[in-house]
Amino acid sequence: MVILMPDDPDDELDGVVNRSQVGGNVGEIVQVRNVEGGIHLYQGSGGRGHRPLQPPRGVRGFVNRIAELAALDELLVDDENLVVYVISGTAGVGKTSLALHWAHRTRDEFPDGQLYIDLRGYDPGLPVSASQALERFLLALGVPAASIPDDVEAQSSLYRSELADRRMLIILDNAASNAQVRPLIPGSGSSLAIVTSRNHLQGLAIRHGARRRTLDTLTEAEAVQLLTTTVQEYRKGDDPAEVAELARLCAHLPLALRIAAERAASRPAMPLSRLIADLRDESELWNTLSTGDIDEAEAVHTVFAWSYRALPEETALVFCLLGLHPGADFSESAAEALVGGDPRRVRGALDQLAGACLLEATGFMRYRFHDLLRAYAVDCAQSKLSEDEHLAAVHRVCDWYLRTTYNCALVLAHDTTLLFSLDEGPSLQFADHGQASRWYAEEKSNLEAVVRAAAGTGQPHTAWRLATLLERIYATYNHFNDWRSTSRIGLDCARQLGLRAEEAAMHDSLGRLSRMTMRLTDAVTHHVDAVATYRSLGDTANVVKGLNGLGWVHLFRHRLSEARAAFAEALTAARDLDDARWFATLLYSTGYTCAQLRDLDAADDHLARSLRMFRDLGDRLYESMVLTAISYVARVRGDARASLALAREAVDLSREMTNRLWEATALLYLGKAQRAAGEPGESLISYQAAAVICRQNGDRSREAMALEGAGCAYDDLDRGEQAAEFHRQAGATHRQLGDRWKLARNLAHLSRELQSAADARLCGEEALAILAEFEDPKAVALSSQLRA
Repeated sequence: MVILMPDDPDDELDGVVNRSQVGGNVGEIVQVRNVEGGIHLYQGSGGRGHRPLQPPRGVRGFVNRIAELAALDELLVDDENLVVYVISGTAGVGKTSLALHWAHRTRDEFPDGQLYIDLRGYDPGLPVSASQALERFLLALGVPAASIPDDVEAQSSLYRSELADRRMLIILDNAASNAQVRPLIPGSGSSLAIVTSRNHLQGLAIRHGARRRTLDTLTEAEAVQLLTTTVQEYRKGDDPAEVAELARLCAHLPLALRIAAERAASRPAMPLSRLIADLRDESELWNTLSTGDIDEAEAVHTVFAWSYRALPEETALVFCLLGLHPGADFSESAAEALVGGDPRRVRGALDQLAGACLLEATGFMRYRFHDLLRAYAVDCAQSKLSEDEHLAAVHRVCDWYLRTTYNCALVLAHDTTLLFSLDEGPSLQFADHGQASRWYAEEKSNLEAVVRAAAGTGQPHTAWRLATLLERIYATYNHFNDWRSTSRIGLDCARQLGLRAEEAAMHDSLGRLSRMTMRLTDAVTHHVDAVATYRSLGDTANVVKGLNGLGWVHLFRHRLSEARAAFAEALTAARDLDDARWFATLLYSTGYTCAQLRDLDAADDHLARSLRMFRDLGDRLYESMVLTAISYVARVRGDARASLALAREAVDLSREMTNRLWEATALLYLGKAQRAAGEPGESLISYQAAAVICRQNGDRSREAMALEGAGCAYDDLDRGEQAAEFHRQAGATHRQLGDRWKLARNLAHLSRELQSAADARLCGEEALAILAEFEDPKAVALSSQLRA
């Protein structure tokens, strides 16, 4: 495990140059695009000499897609004689709306008119054939019915002849295949066909030089604007955050957004939170989106049904099963595990689904559903698969994640001791740290969902094992929120199984997490429970581990004597274990505590032995950790030059191991060493870097320590007003976190910076009152300084 140490109270920590530099967001400027609606469209009458204007009325509340419309506008000045442009994308994404909107706004650019046909390529019924489409177009162009040939090739030839001297726009909506579209493409001339399809229709690019554009879902700003524009005449005062959440639940898909907006508009007294709560239940999604207008309600379901029913049977089954994947996206390997069977067929099905825009390729061999498409896949799975088939698929994928996470933990986690063993089975193997870390980064958002899925489908032992493995990885990266949720699930599963050792392991995990997130009372409770259970089971190795955790909780509480006692007991027990890593860890823990108690000779002895052992083990990150403690001891002894060199080495090692939070900790030590060496300006650079990392990773305690240190550095620079401001900000966080020791230390700093004697006295008095709770030499020394 990676231990985040409490910093020594005597030496003030440094922080960032400016609070805004720590907390400012990397700006993401979102432009709210214009919404236009209510455009009046006209129908042409057909016949030679007439100007057909066939495109139907556009949707109300169309959200301008600026980039997409600009790309279409470029076609008007194209000098390459382009005759076909393909707009592809998933069902319901707004392909038709975009084509129609552009058609209406550029009507004057096509003086001879505009043709439109819905080819119904994914309709539950039969699609419109090329011959049927040609007949309709020829009639609209004024060709007498008796003059229209029966043969498709002849019809197409006549069609191209009719277009040769005209400048027209032809919209071929919902095309299913190249074969359906090819006879409808204009020949050379100034007419343009726009094809919308759920497929990419690569053949049109090869044979006809088509340009293509894949239409993405709306941005959140666009989706929110669509919702608010639709309901603005009926609802007032909706929470913008809830509107944004509703947009996300609709996957930013225009059709779903309009249906959800209609439901909200038709029930102005219904809180938006109610609709959101209903939408979160994916199994009820289609019922929730029903507006009471059966045609419109079925429209959303139908656009997905069109695509689904056109799939080969085996690919349709894969589509259903993929809806059962617990996470937001998935890899090709996870899909193979979920589906089972021949991996080559699964890969082929993935290609087909991506080509049909039922899946979105998000990277190399990775895919995801839009939320509504996933809901439809779940709906299909529930109607097409038996309960046994459903559970078997979820069990397969959870088992695959368990084995692959095990392999990942063996490579990534610093603490791989006391892990259970697994039988062989399908999984990914990792050749090196880089491969494992990439897999974890890609799957991180899925792993919690897999634990929940295992617990919810009758796999409590799998859920507990996954939580145990993930704790090792989360501890390495300090991913606290996922750690908390998975360990709580693991604890519930262990209790459900009646497994005392497994329950103790989860208490131990939650104790470490509570310590690292400054929930110190909870941490003591969890660790005491874990140690007691392990003792009753005669599990010496885990008693040692639990006592080490308990000792660190006492350190964070600044109960130094209690910490030393816990470590001493653990170190004695560890002598009976054949585990060099844990013995080195306990030497470090004891040495650090001795340094805090100002027993510097004992600290030197323990830390030097620990450093040798970690170097022998080749553990570079723990080497960095011990170096920071040795740097601290050197500072206390007054050797600023040695302290600075050791801190720099620790920072370099932490960066080499790419552990960001430990890098931040090492940077804090470097900043302290720089101040001790008379370099307060340089220390501010170190603190700024540390504070940014802590803010990005949600470590509020260490961020506050950086701010506190900044105040001390500004004091060194005789800039008392800025120093006071940083101490105020740090103190506010320490107070919110309930960290009494750090609050007292910060109040002591602040009391020296305040210009008002009365305010300074109040700060000093509060600090003294808190310090009375502690009896160690440092607390006594700080109290004496304040009284003086």
